Amino acid sequence: MDCPQRTPQTVASTTSCVLKTRQVSFLSEVTSTEDCIPERNTLIISACVVVLCVVVVSYIVASALKKRRDERELNMMLWRVSFDEIKFSKMAHGSSIMCSKRSFANRSMMCSSSSVNSHRTATTDDQLFIQVGLYKGMTVAVKSVNKESRLLLTREDLIEVKQLLDMSHDNVNAFIGACIEQPNMCVLTAYCPKGSLQDILENNDIKLDMMFKNSFVNDIVEGMIYLHHSPLKSHGSLKSSNCLVDNRWMIKITGHGMRSFQSDPQEDVPEYEKYRNMLWTAPELLRLGSTKPLYGTQNGDVYSFGIILQEILHRALPFFVGSSTMTPREVIERVMEPPKEGPYRPEIPSSFDDDDSTTTSMNEDVHKLASQCWSEQPDDRMSFTNVRRQLRKLNYGRKLNIVDTMISKLEKYASNLEEIVNQRTSELIDEKKKTDTLLYRMLPKMVAEKLKTGKGMEAELYDHVTIYFSDIVGFTALSSESSPMEVVQLLNDLYTMFDSIITKYDVYKVETIGDAYMVASGLPVRNGKQHVKEVACMALDLLRAISEFKVRNRPEYQMRLRIGLHTGPCAAGVVGQTMPRYCLFGDTVNTASRMESTGEALRIHMSQQAKDALAMFPEFLTEYRGEISVKGKGDIATYWLLGNSEIKIFGKYDGNHDSWNPPMGNI
Repeated sequence: MDCPQRTPQTVASTTSCVLKTRQVSFLSEVTSTEDCIPERNTLIISACVVVLCVVVVSYIVASALKKRRDERELNMMLWRVSFDEIKFSKMAHGSSIMCSKRSFANRSMMCSSSSVNSHRTATTDDQLFIQVGLYKGMTVAVKSVNKESRLLLTREDLIEVKQLLDMSHDNVNAFIGACIEQPNMCVLTAYCPKGSLQDILENNDIKLDMMFKNSFVNDIVEGMIYLHHSPLKSHGSLKSSNCLVDNRWMIKITGHGMRSFQSDPQEDVPEYEKYRNMLWTAPELLRLGSTKPLYGTQNGDVYSFGIILQEILHRALPFFVGSSTMTPREVIERVMEPPKEGPYRPEIPSSFDDDDSTTTSMNEDVHKLASQCWSEQPDDRMSFTNVRRQLRKLNYGRKLNIVDTMISKLEKYASNLEEIVNQRTSELIDEKKKTDTLLYRMLPKMVAEKLKTGKGMEAELYDHVTIYFSDIVGFTALSSESSPMEVVQLLNDLYTMFDSIITKYDVYKVETIGDAYMVASGLPVRNGKQHVKEVACMALDLLRAISEFKVRNRPEYQMRLRIGLHTGPCAAGVVGQTMPRYCLFGDTVNTASRMESTGEALRIHMSQQAKDALAMFPEFLTEYRGEISVKGKGDIATYWLLGNSEIKIFGKYDGNHDSWNPPMGNI
């Protein structure tokens, strides 16, 4: 197929057409894009308007629901308490005695010398209890409201009560509820068992150091800061009797709000009490009289705090009422007078002694703080926020809360606790060793261990035991020639020597009675046939030692020991509980005693049974004594123990005995 012939005119025409076509297409796209921009903006604006409408509608609906819920709660009066739900108790320092329920209006107050949420009367030192009860498992303080007319609550009253119910702070006493039924109208608040700050300060039995005082002041400031930032804005009746102390020694401010639940004014209030209750009121409020604001002012609360500060530092009533010659009325008149040379205020010393006998100097900042709190011009007084800042400076940043202070001290103590515990444990172990040593001297170790674990020790029969008895010949004559103290000293020296010797042998010292000394081997721990050897060696050792013993008051006197041995069965056990003793019973004990009493001085007398048991040890030399008469047994054969390979009784053994050729060496 032939292709058409392309000329220069044809190519130029084609190129021009293509360019025109592309230009038209581009212009068309631009026009289309410009048409879409208004539509997109419209969509964005519409979406924003919809979202905004949704947010506004949601806020309006939420606000309406919240308002409706608040209105419903106000009308429901969730704080309202039925008087039948309160169980009253007469309490003092935690003791509780439930009593029958009577009309609260006719209930008499209890009088006592120790106060629980109390206030003092005007003319006596007796304190009056506010009633304490149980409400839904909580211990509450029940304050009666004396109103002649029926209580009518307005919407503003309900809102205020709701605000009180919602308040929550560590230093503000919690409002629990109220009963508005006549004649049992009352207000329920949290119970503080320590009473009021005024009671604490006036009780000299309670010692308060600077840590406690600083804690009280800090708690009041923290509570008032919270109240001043609450819907109430101010307290209006701040005083030491309205500062309660809980069981953690923390201040709980009370007496705020509740204007609708205040009792009707009493016309017969004594003048002393009337003016005494005004000692904490700021002068500008005193001048207003009955027209003063119901809840006072924030500056007026700061003035009241300054008066409380004087109470805490001095532990005395405001303006030292009661200890000065001025009456409360005279004080109030002086405070209300326009100041000429200066306002009349309490005095705070530059230094004072705390109850720990530690002198604490108050610097100029404390004077400045107190004077600024009760300044004559309300605007010159510090706010509680500034008071808190100033207190922190005065305490150099240290924690003022008593709980925090105690925790800080415990943390410091805990750092050294391990070392202290190890030291005390070591001392305890040493004392236990001393106690065990003393116990083991009184009882055999095996017996003592059983008694320490609470196990009983039953009597036990031993088949083979050797018993040693000895006494001092001529001891009665020697005692008559010596003083009692010399006799005690003699026996102590002698038995101390004996005790040191017998520790080398497997024997148990049973007891000492006067000059008698009793030892046994083979009990309480059995030692096979070694018991007779142990006792024989011990007897020879004691006999040798007695020849070297010197009496202190009679150095020239030669002590003479008489010894008796016997081997046989024996029963042993612990007798008594108040002073338990390990005692031996049986004929073996009696026979051993007879061997001693029928023996001779400086000789060891032994029975046939002891000699037969000793025969298996060839290193010992014995000599037949003959038959002697023994009480209760008739005539029996007995022997003398003359010695062994190491110890020989001088004058009784010359070393040439044909029948005795023991091996030499240590036993």
